[in-house]
Amino acid sequence: EVQLVESGGGLVQAGGSLRLSCAASGFSFDDYVFGWFRQVPGKEREGPLCVSRSDHSTYHGDSVMGRFAISRDSRKPIVYLQMDSLKPEDTAVYYCAADLSTENLFQIIPSYWGQGTQVTVSS
Repeated sequence: EVQLVESGGGLVQAGGSLRLSCAASGFSFDDYVFGWFRQVPGKEREGPLCVSRSDHSTYHGDSVMGRFAISRDSRKPIVYLQMDSLKPEDTAVYYCAADLSTENLFQIIPSYWGQGTQVTVSS
């Protein structure tokens, strides 16, 4: 069974940091592209914020460039999202997603989604 399980969300003050984790199982981790997305209730899902490709190259979108960083650890296997300099507008449910195709992540149609983890940034 394929599973993506996010953790690490919580409440943090503006300017603070959080590290989200996405534990993957049930598929060949090293072959997959992973991305992080977020969604505010009542709004469309935003992203991908960051992407980690199977060759370990990464993409970071303009809204998080310089503040967020995606990484992956094949030994565990887990994908991380390090979030620094958090702002109240970063408040959302954060989702991990995986697909064999980078294009599917950018079209927001990945094969697999996690259940999400809430991040709340207070001002």
